[in-house]
Amino acid sequence: MSSHRRTHAQVSNKMAFPFSAKNREEEEEEEEEEKTYKKYDQFILTLPEYTIKHARSSAMQDLKYRQYRQYQSFWFTPDRMLPGIMAAQDHFIPRASDILICTPVKVGTTWLKALAFATLNRNDQPGKQSLLLSHNPHHCVLNLEFNLYGSNRMTDLTVGTSPRLLSTHIPCQLFPTSWLSSGCKFVYLCRNPKDTFISYWHFVNKIMKDVNYKVPLGDAFDAFLKGVHLAGPLWDHVFGFWNASLVNPDKVLFMKYEELKSDTAVHLKKLAEFMGCPFTEEEERDGVLEKILDMCSFESLRNLKVNNNGTATTDISLKFGNDAYFRKGEVGDWVNFLTPEMAERLDQAMQQKLNGSGLSFKP
Repeated sequence: MSSHRRTHAQVSNKMAFPFSAKNREEEEEEEEEEKTYKKYDQFILTLPEYTIKHARSSAMQDLKYRQYRQYQSFWFTPDRMLPGIMAAQDHFIPRASDILICTPVKVGTTWLKALAFATLNRNDQPGKQSLLLSHNPHHCVLNLEFNLYGSNRMTDLTVGTSPRLLSTHIPCQLFPTSWLSSGCKFVYLCRNPKDTFISYWHFVNKIMKDVNYKVPLGDAFDAFLKGVHLAGPLWDHVFGFWNASLVNPDKVLFMKYEELKSDTAVHLKKLAEFMGCPFTEEEERDGVLEKILDMCSFESLRNLKVNNNGTATTDISLKFGNDAYFRKGEVGDWVNFLTPEMAERLDQAMQQKLNGSGLSFKP
């Protein structure tokens, strides 16, 4: 693979490409990639479109989080995410040792990334040596469709050491057969749908550049009930991984945010064992688990300088502060925003979609 492509390490460390002369092979490869992404863009224009109402802002960056295209029965933003998904589907080659953190949006992904990264790298980066203290968790665990394939360039992942810890919001139903048969492991986290919606609504409004435009709660809720939101419908996203975890529990770990929050130590031990790096009795006696829990707690992460003042700049065209990833992290905060009628409508929608699956969420 030619050297012009970004390596995983280069993306992780925000390294610039070397200013060396390109040979003919590299130029041809760049031209081919450009053709590939143009093909994706042209195809995306043919897909069903939905735009959140009350679009009063003309700012193009804001438009990216109001406009969605439906691809293989799921809704995505057409700018970086959807081309990145298509490129990942076509070109990502998983290893049997890979661990993919898979989530809908705004379900505790930042926290799970921190826990998984700290646990997997606890020997190489113990305590104050952890990269998490100077980098946002999303920079430590890169996303396939945004960071690695979502900038009209394909990252060279062949040079990365194993195990690779990556992440995605891509629904299980969209995974190529090769991903599911690769032997790699998938860690899935979901959350009460009402809290998921409220967290997503706040996040979208937080990163809007135009202060005169915010997505109205009612309009966002109506779209959410139609399944129109990032990587939605939520019920289909959840059901896909729930079913996969029943079929292959050794390869798919299904977790709920509320359970992870209520007894984090127990679930962190399950996560470590699933990833193939269980905590030893000696480590537990030495308080290694407790140190990871403390370092990765919501308050500890939120108070870090990088998460207070840093900016999310890893190959995403829409730039925003890392503080957007940290709001409350509370269970049940939806009661402060949704009316009883709205809550009941969302509950009924989820119950109808998940009926008979054996999966349910507490009211």
